[in-house]
Amino acid sequence: MTLDSFAGRRIPPAVTDAGLALLLAAGLLAVAEAMPPGGPELRTHDTRFFVLALLSALPLAVHRLCPLPALLVMAAAASVLQGLHYVPQLSSPDGTSIGPSYLGVATAVFLTAVRGTPRTATLVVTVLIPAAAVTEAALASPGHRIATLLTEAMILVAAWALGRLHRARDAIRNQAVERAAALEREQVANARAAVMEERARIARELHDIVAHNVSLMVVQTIAADRVQDRDSQKAHELHGTIEETGRAAVSELRRLLDLLRTDEEAETDPNKEPPQPTVEAIPELVDSVRAAGLAVDFETTGTPAELPAGSHLTVYRVVQEALTNTLKHAGRTRTDLSVAWEPERHRLTVRLCDDGPRPGDGTPRPPALPKGSGHGLVGMRERIGAVGGSLHTGPRPGGGYCVHAVIPLPTPDSHQEGHCPHAGHPRPAGR
Repeated sequence: MTLDSFAGRRIPPAVTDAGLALLLAAGLLAVAEAMPPGGPELRTHDTRFFVLALLSALPLAVHRLCPLPALLVMAAAASVLQGLHYVPQLSSPDGTSIGPSYLGVATAVFLTAVRGTPRTATLVVTVLIPAAAVTEAALASPGHRIATLLTEAMILVAAWALGRLHRARDAIRNQAVERAAALEREQVANARAAVMEERARIARELHDIVAHNVSLMVVQTIAADRVQDRDSQKAHELHGTIEETGRAAVSELRRLLDLLRTDEEAETDPNKEPPQPTVEAIPELVDSVRAAGLAVDFETTGTPAELPAGSHLTVYRVVQEALTNTLKHAGRTRTDLSVAWEPERHRLTVRLCDDGPRPGDGTPRPPALPKGSGHGLVGMRERIGAVGGSLHTGPRPGGGYCVHAVIPLPTPDSHQEGHCPHAGHPRPAGR
């Protein structure tokens, strides 16, 4: 609304209504001082006048909360003020006098028409306005009742009409904004659909290229195998051709994956991000949580062994989640973290146990949920399960909480069964 803004700045509705109420109250209290000499005789201001003046003005401060009751109180107080001759009559032998009390009622009618429901607005124009006009006419001096009736009705009906017009214009503006937003969303959706259709077409073409290169590699591999014994030079040339074809296939496959990647995934493209953390990054993680106030005793035992990139990331994320949960639920407590390499048993063991909340810390750990419910535990279980490991979590005797994870280490048999020989590299695949 226009009343809710000033100099382009939004004003809180409560401040607007309070300002109008105070302005109207000040006008009513100063009406006697503003009357010119020889004007209509008015009753001397007493306690009753001040009460009525406040009742005819201050309800405007809470009009937004209860429009119709505030309007009724203001209209009744204004009528009593006129009936007791505390304010000039609307129409009298001295002429027409539209004082603050009448302007206050008109303002309340306007705001009610703007803020009220259609039913409330109809009730105001069909019942309240005629009743107010008839009451004012009955209180007017003889010979001026018709003029008072018409003047009061005209003022209040005009205020009501302006309010409904303002509300209608707001509704039209809001509908226009909604239509513009819907049109913009439709245009974005159409553009996105066109992009996806074009991406699908290009993806089919790239798929054919990749499939052709892979098929060619299979044929060349068979040919190289057949000529290996009798023509080593020819086999060497075929191997070189296979390498070039494979590189081309990988390049086209990367293009295909980049093409199919969504906009959200493109923003988190791993090629644009630093390498994923590994087990070697756990000491830095421990230092960061120590800086946050968690007392961590960290120990690493055993000889580090080769570990696939996915397992590296899993170990780091499990430790990260466990430390975060400890800091969140147990506060700045003491925590033991151990990472044990056990190549002879083909496993890596991670164990984190805390002492629970310190007395008086005020952050008690919530009760353990069955089967590790919760997004944190579910995420850890999913990560551990994806690399073939196991996870055990739960409270420890005497207080505290433990997280125990076992991650399998690759064995020589796993390489012979087709695992990539570079799986133990500490960086993710594709780096």
